[in-house]
Amino acid sequence: MPAITLLIVILVMLLASAIRILREYERGVIFRLGRLVGSKGPGLIILIPIIDRMVKVSLRTVAMDIPPQDVITKDNVSVKINAVLYFRVMDPSKAITEVEDFLYATSQLAQTTLRSVSGGAELDEILGEREKINASLQEIIDSHSDPWGIKVSLVEIKHVDLPQEMQRAIARQAESERERRAKIIHAEGEFQASKKLRDAAEIISAFPQALQLRFLQTLTEVAAENNSTIVFPLPIDLVQHFFGDTDKKK
Repeated sequence: MPAITLLIVILVMLLASAIRILREYERGVIFRLGRLVGSKGPGLIILIPIIDRMVKVSLRTVAMDIPPQDVITKDNVSVKINAVLYFRVMDPSKAITEVEDFLYATSQLAQTTLRSVSGGAELDEILGEREKINASLQEIIDSHSDPWGIKVSLVEIKHVDLPQEMQRAIARQAESERERRAKIIHAEGEFQASKKLRDAAEIISAFPQALQLRFLQTLTEVAAENNSTIVFPLPIDLVQHFFGDTDKKK
């Protein structure tokens, strides 16, 4: 009886070691006597006890933070740049057999690529053309990690840390740009106003009565203030026809 019990226990342990259950996002890379058999899953996996070994690999997208990198740009500005990398395993067999630790290898590849690409660009390109830099980073990292069975879907620069003196220089540059735009807008307004005044002068010169109407309108606006004293010079043109009638009667 003890021998039968021991045999049953051994059989149960072997059966437990032979059965594996993988989730929907997991794959199992099977090695049989050290040789690669392939990847299986998800669901129930049956292994040959003692002979088979399985390594689990997740197929979910990994969001990896790239630590801040000290970079000297093409125009000799020292900055710190960090980014985030999104990738996933497409071929579990390659991710296990082609590289020792694909997570560590991808992280190191992303750091060196970030330094090299940022060092080959000027500061204005890094600040103003991030989409171009991100696309370049994604293409380079993806091409180098493809033999590992990894697909890089996105690389995004998160933050560019500038020295204090460079921040002050950029602030002065931005202030000067705003002043330049304000002067241009003011000059354009003066130019448009002068064109309208020229048009008005041409109309008034063609119709002298318009000048009198404008004069009366100005008096009306000034008279709106109760504390104003208005000295109204009576234009001779307004009463000239009365004198003309008097001369005719004589």
